[in-house]
Amino acid sequence: MTRLEHFQKHQTYYVIGLVSAFFIINAIILATSIVMEALRGESPPNFALWEPFLWEFTSAIATALLLPLLLRFIDRYPFNWQAIRVTALRYLAASVVYSAAHVLMMVGLRKATYWLVDERYQFGHWGYEFLYEYRKDLWSFIFLLAVIHSYRFIVSRLQGEANIVVNDEEPNNEGQFDRLLVKKLGKEFIIKVDDVEWLESSGNYVNLHSKGRIYPMRTTLKSLIDKISDKGFARIHRSHAVNLDCVSEITPLPSGDSVVQLSSGKELLLSRRYKEQFRSLMSS
Repeated sequence: MTRLEHFQKHQTYYVIGLVSAFFIINAIILATSIVMEALRGESPPNFALWEPFLWEFTSAIATALLLPLLLRFIDRYPFNWQAIRVTALRYLAASVVYSAAHVLMMVGLRKATYWLVDERYQFGHWGYEFLYEYRKDLWSFIFLLAVIHSYRFIVSRLQGEANIVVNDEEPNNEGQFDRLLVKKLGKEFIIKVDDVEWLESSGNYVNLHSKGRIYPMRTTLKSLIDKISDKGFARIHRSHAVNLDCVSEITPLPSGDSVVQLSSGKELLLSRRYKEQFRSLMSS
């Protein structure tokens, strides 16, 4: 397994690790800066040395907890330059909600911690303090958007983006097809649709999983399934579908759902909503 394949397989853990490391390092730097600035003065600081670390780490924890929601917002409402006014207003409103949630979570964590040490935390006047925090949160919101979009752009270039190849050998997005053209790092590769093991919806893309590699394709899962259902692909969940030839085992669950195991060892959830359709296709 190459480094890129290892990254593709475990990229969620890499992202969590990198983001967590950034938050931890940033919180430590900010907290130590507060302590060092206070110690410069002639009088002793009016806070305990552990307090700045609490202030900064509660802010970092709140940001980390909000990150999955931010990712879902970006996937649901991608930035649209063709409707920039509506998009800008939507993202501005989202930044206010993001800041309010961040402040409430941060203050809640601080109050709980101070209560545990039998002290009281005073946030100050909510109107003024929220405006003060919103300035910082707006910049944090923009920074996270830039990082997320940059990360996804780089990963898509490393992984390669798939396009449909029809009989005339030209990339196209219409009609039935047997092969996919993948442009990756200045090179072009052809992969067979039959070699794709399962499909995963990811925002504006569908990730095609084939032989341990992932190829993003700009389309919707429904649209892609409509085109390749005759090639043995079936939707088993609102966010993924499988190549029926790759299914090795099905395990029913007490909830009424099932677990579908592929020949590669990958396990996917078969939702009750798609169970009858799945069984029909498997038996045909």
